[in-house]
Amino acid sequence: MKTVKLGMIGFGNVAKGFLEALQQMDSFYKSEYGLEFVVTAVVSQRFGCVYNPQGLSLEKLIKAENLSQIKDVERKDWNAISMIHQSESDAILELSSTNLVNGNPATLHIQEALMSGKNVVTSNKGPIALNFDDLQKIAVQNNLKIGYEAAVMSGTPALMLGTDLLRHNGILSAKGIFNGTCNYILTEMEKGLEFDEALKLAQEYGYAETDPSGDVEGLDTAGKVAILSQIIFNQNLTPDKFEFSGITKISKKDIENGLKEQKRWKLIGEVKKVDQEIIASVKAQLLPMSDPLANVMGATNAIQYETKLLGKVTLVGAGAGRLETAAGILQDLINIYK
Repeated sequence: MKTVKLGMIGFGNVAKGFLEALQQMDSFYKSEYGLEFVVTAVVSQRFGCVYNPQGLSLEKLIKAENLSQIKDVERKDWNAISMIHQSESDAILELSSTNLVNGNPATLHIQEALMSGKNVVTSNKGPIALNFDDLQKIAVQNNLKIGYEAAVMSGTPALMLGTDLLRHNGILSAKGIFNGTCNYILTEMEKGLEFDEALKLAQEYGYAETDPSGDVEGLDTAGKVAILSQIIFNQNLTPDKFEFSGITKISKKDIENGLKEQKRWKLIGEVKKVDQEIIASVKAQLLPMSDPLANVMGATNAIQYETKLLGKVTLVGAGAGRLETAAGILQDLINIYK
């Protein structure tokens, strides 16, 4: 049995989902892969840090509303950087909030973890979309790995499909529906709601943030397209290098007119190879009903690869959710250590 000790940065929804998923799957990973994942440290800018080199209780962490409620562990006055360097851990999980402006502080956390000899798994789009080249160089220099599957479609293996299963077919393009908030709004507008009404409903159901601009104006999707450009085409196309837009200008009338033509509006992120150039974009498009992406409804996500040998391959699945994101994080950990 191989024991892998984990240090976690973040104690929000994603972190709690990871702890719940690990608790559910712990016995299976031991029997199937011979792997035991032990959380030794959790640090949060808001809640401080708890640490036990022998392993923290998953049950107590899951039940705790904040880290101060974890009483029976050795406490250290650490921030994220202190935890990375001083905790007894083999891998760092970077689960802090996304910043698509400069990628920090998550980029700094990943750099420090790699330079301290620890593998990294992250669900954070910012560092991978904006700073992947630099981070990957540090990882290679130190013979370490960065896992980032959860940064695009949570636990749905959008990146693994392209890198591990389809790459040998010659990938020409990767496009998809990468933002569940926008797709949910467009689905509700098809039922007769105006944009503002559908957005309010999305907020009530927890699909949209109080400030939904990053979703509805296309930045979130642009971050995911940037990741695809890096991982699939080895091209550094950060969101400031290509045009992106969202769905804020689509009206109920636009939706109705599209349906009359047997078409649906979808926010499509795409990166493709044209001759020898890699081109990225994010924009609302009218898709014919015959397109598999046109029939992806609600908060669901999808990715469609076009390849030289196999044609088009479409994968539909969850693009958000605490357990769904945890599935992607665990997938990376297993791939690194199995």
